Amino acid sequence: MPLHPQIEAFLAMQAAAGTPPLQEQTIEMARAGYVALAEAVGPGPDLFAVRDENIPGPDGNSIPLRIYRPSDENNLAVLLYIHGGGWVIGDLDTHDEVCRALAHDAGVIVVAVHYRLAPEHPFPAAVHDCYAALEWISANAQTIGADAQRIAVGGDSAGGNLAAVISQIARDREGPEIQLQLLIYPATDMTQAHASIETNGEGMVLTQLGMQWFRGHYLPDSLEWTNPMASPLHAQDLSKLPRALVITAEYDPLRDEGEDYAGRLKSAGTEVEVKRYDGMVHMFYQLSALVDAGQEAIDQSVGALKRALR
Repeated sequence: MPLHPQIEAFLAMQAAAGTPPLQEQTIEMARAGYVALAEAVGPGPDLFAVRDENIPGPDGNSIPLRIYRPSDENNLAVLLYIHGGGWVIGDLDTHDEVCRALAHDAGVIVVAVHYRLAPEHPFPAAVHDCYAALEWISANAQTIGADAQRIAVGGDSAGGNLAAVISQIARDREGPEIQLQLLIYPATDMTQAHASIETNGEGMVLTQLGMQWFRGHYLPDSLEWTNPMASPLHAQDLSKLPRALVITAEYDPLRDEGEDYAGRLKSAGTEVEVKRYDGMVHMFYQLSALVDAGQEAIDQSVGALKRALR
């Protein structure tokens, strides 16, 4: 189907702002622009409690978390949410609205992690931080009012990539146990060879040149592009992984690799729900206040969380 009118309006608003293409921006400009966009979308719902915490990182660093509690109940299921932004931009504020919505609507504790960003900290720093956050949640579940037996991981774009990667690591290391992967238009193949990258690579929120810009900062060594810790699609064994919800967008360069990953998960015996949102572009999930399909995708995520974590 053609671009949805709500998406056309959003793209027109972006064009009117006159912001240079991502590949022509400095790191500082791109990060500030992402924060400004999130602020324009608006806040999410009020919750019982939201607090920030810092935990020890795997390399002597400190990892910022934001913990969203929907109620004062204990022993709640918990979702580790990993923000998108190409491993280069994004933080706890850019995805605050999404995390609030998921916590509020699903009735789960959401722990958002702000991993180290490239180019200051290239691959695999983000992977190490996200897995460390998963281990921390498992070890400290009771302290935050969560149930260590009911953990989900999720994220959008680069966050979906990292959620898929740490699910593979958790399987290989035999823990922590994960009940659901929530993969929102995940980047799964750093070779960037799928057809949708070219067909949807211009004039959209995420472009082919923008993807190359992100990859150049996060994973400049082409010899690492097929490393499964960077490209989960290139893992030889995708068996015995947690059930998954994979959401893609029709006009997203990442569409095909997300759907390819879902197909390989299914072939390996994993229970997978996959949904392509027609007329949508990359980042529509974050635009639920502006785009009806964004709220539909949030609702679908909430349903998957409730089923997997009941």
